[in-house]
Amino acid sequence: MASRPFRDLADNMTAHSTGEISRPGTVESRVLEFACIRCGAVYPADVTIDSKGCSRCRDSAPANLRPLYAVPQRDALNGTTNPRSLWRFEHMLPCTAADAVTLGEGLTPLLAAPRVGAFLGVPNLAIKDEGRNPTWSHKDRFSTVAVSVARARGAKIVATASSGNAGASLAAYAARAGLKCVVTTFAGSSGAMLAQIRKYGATVLPLVSKMDRWSLLEQAAARYDWFIASPYHGPVVGSHPLGIEGYKTIAYEIVEQSDGTAPDWCVLPVCYGDALSGVWAGFCELYAQGSISRLPRLVAAEVHGSLADALASGADALSEREMLFDSLAVSIGTPRSTFQALKALRDSGGHAVPVNNHALIAMQERLARDEGIFAELASVTPLIAISTLKDQGVIAATDRVVAVVTASGLKDLDRSAGSNEHGQIFQTTDDAWRWLDKNGPDLAS
Repeated sequence: MASRPFRDLADNMTAHSTGEISRPGTVESRVLEFACIRCGAVYPADVTIDSKGCSRCRDSAPANLRPLYAVPQRDALNGTTNPRSLWRFEHMLPCTAADAVTLGEGLTPLLAAPRVGAFLGVPNLAIKDEGRNPTWSHKDRFSTVAVSVARARGAKIVATASSGNAGASLAAYAARAGLKCVVTTFAGSSGAMLAQIRKYGATVLPLVSKMDRWSLLEQAAARYDWFIASPYHGPVVGSHPLGIEGYKTIAYEIVEQSDGTAPDWCVLPVCYGDALSGVWAGFCELYAQGSISRLPRLVAAEVHGSLADALASGADALSEREMLFDSLAVSIGTPRSTFQALKALRDSGGHAVPVNNHALIAMQERLARDEGIFAELASVTPLIAISTLKDQGVIAATDRVVAVVTASGLKDLDRSAGSNEHGQIFQTTDDAWRWLDKNGPDLAS
């Protein structure tokens, strides 16, 4: 079944105006019910979010749910000036700023990148630098909403399966909320990110099998009612749909920072497509409300090509791809993405571009050297995807392009950093000057 045009979904988003509802033991909720993003089946607000998505679509093409709001959403960009975080858009989110667990996330800069843009052949390139968030990744937009909901519902433990960024983010927000956090992970995760998770006081459980991470979380949800933020069933449909709402604010900020206009293209690194789906929902809300006159096209920079295959075949069910290499972009190295990502690409007329390890570190270094932005390896895959589409004539030189850098390069230094350039310690300043004269920049310029 093909996905429905967004205009129908946008109408549904604002169709319910019966007032706010309450859940026993929780704060007031703005969510009236949930709907399948694929078939539109409606579920009650207290449906168990069990990572399986829509029960009707599960056997044919697993699909995530999305919230429908009880109170009509007004102009998304008509936010407040306080608090100075993404919670200034509280009127578009599942709970209020008064209930928010926040570390001041969001409001990340949109930076012109003329040197890298010229190198790629797209001079109108801008970088949305999500590495400026409190735990140095875009996951903070998800975690602030997910942990706020978890605390409001009375959860005592939050948990996630993560290769690093999601775990570090959830751990930080759990600490802020006074909740316990458990992160299941696997061999090969970045040492820096695992250390960061532990510093926030979370319990880290490394497992040999990635599937065992999910089994453990499934058991924890059933036995102890942990609030699970990440997927824990396969095929994956995506993370908790209320947390995904936090990613809409990336789109709001891009438009605000672009004087009320949307870019021609918005390019993201994609694993299960949580951010891609959320960003698309944000742009679509702005379009439905008349805040922007056109929608951007999305691009997913992926690793193993499941989205590119599904776009080519027209299928809704994504096939698992053979993992032919060990990706340096470990945080997006899944062999199969999700319908939510596929839907965002289809609805936007977008593209998926598989990116391998070739030139990944070189692109990371170019972005840092030319623009002063040090990005995680997965976060520079959008630049390689842009280069590919420019060479194919898909992206034009005159197009406005936004690349979303999702995390700081400090996150995976153990994968990206080589040996010291010269490996020596200078005994005297004269030794240092001699080395500079021979190897350094032009000292007179």
